[in-house]
Amino acid sequence: MPPTETDSDKIDLSGDLADPAAVRVARRPTWQHVSRFTTIIAVLSGLLIWQIVSVLHVFPPIALPAPLAVWHALVRLLLNGYGGHSLFDDIWISSARIAVGFVAAILIGVPIGLLMARNDVIFRMIDPFLQFARPVPPLAYIPLLVVWFGIGELPKVLLILFGTIPVIIIGTISGVKATPALRISVAKTLGATEGQIFRHVILPSALPEIFTAMRVGIGVAWTCLVAAELIAADQGLGWLVQYAGQALQVSIVIVGIIVIGILGYAMELVIRLIERRFVPWRGHS
Repeated sequence: MPPTETDSDKIDLSGDLADPAAVRVARRPTWQHVSRFTTIIAVLSGLLIWQIVSVLHVFPPIALPAPLAVWHALVRLLLNGYGGHSLFDDIWISSARIAVGFVAAILIGVPIGLLMARNDVIFRMIDPFLQFARPVPPLAYIPLLVVWFGIGELPKVLLILFGTIPVIIIGTISGVKATPALRISVAKTLGATEGQIFRHVILPSALPEIFTAMRVGIGVAWTCLVAAELIAADQGLGWLVQYAGQALQVSIVIVGIIVIGILGYAMELVIRLIERRFVPWRGHS
């Protein structure tokens, strides 16, 4: 007589192991570790390739210093500064300019985008100017801004604003237009007012596109800032790169580029964190 299966021998498939969501949660830390490990390997591989190119003298040492030489330049900058300014001063002034210009672009661009998406008259009034200004390189505004406002802080902030605001406006319009019509119809069927539909249906649906525009815009903002500091500034990371480049201090130039990249990436991460807080239903990378 074959042995009978007892209750203790049965495998319960109704628990967490049978739940796909539970399996994903259980596997998530492993994939996160793999992802982080991959990132570290990629960075180390880049440094290794840089070192090999330097050792082989593919470029002259004055044109491409070795990673160790760049590290020594960073230490000197941290201890002594360059051009009469410390590295922290340059980081602070550039970050402050970015913060003011970028936040201003968001505070102005998002409401304008919402109005343009909801009101056809306003759209037709603003869109020609938006489409005219959008393809103009930010560098083209610098001579006018310098003539109008001098070389103080205002023209740099305005350049960031002018360069970033089209991205924010277009992203906001795209988000509102992408709101599923079925959601709006259901809300109206349930008796929601126009204000309630906007707050609880349209705005939440548009937020993912708005945050995407912000993530794109922060890169544009840094591009505008560095362009402004290269031409009309006596302090900041863009000025540091320009000033060191004129003296053929390539190690310091590379340090400035790396710092700009790290700061831009850090601001991108901040936007991602804010997005996770306000758009928790969207998948995040």
